[in-house]
Amino acid sequence: MLTFITVFLVNFVGKINYSLYTQTFLAATTVKILAAMFFALFFLMKVKPDNGIFLANFFYVYFLNIAFEIYGLLCTLRNQKLK
Repeated sequence: MLTFITVFLVNFVGKINYSLYTQTFLAATTVKILAAMFFALFFLMKVKPDNGIFLANFFYVYFLNIAFEIYGLLCTLRNQKLK
């Protein structure tokens, strides 16, 4: 859900003012990682799983998602530069 909101927001701002595209992407990614950290903290406080394993799995998957988004962004920007 957060990824959809991020993509929608970045595309919306990019259509209005393309010079703010990068700043919007970075701000949305920062908000997304903070929201993920607060979710993990809330989950750790309420459920009490094995902390180390849960955090390692949570951020492993999260950082793979971020790497995929950045790769997609770089491909998109390269394709626009070639045009």
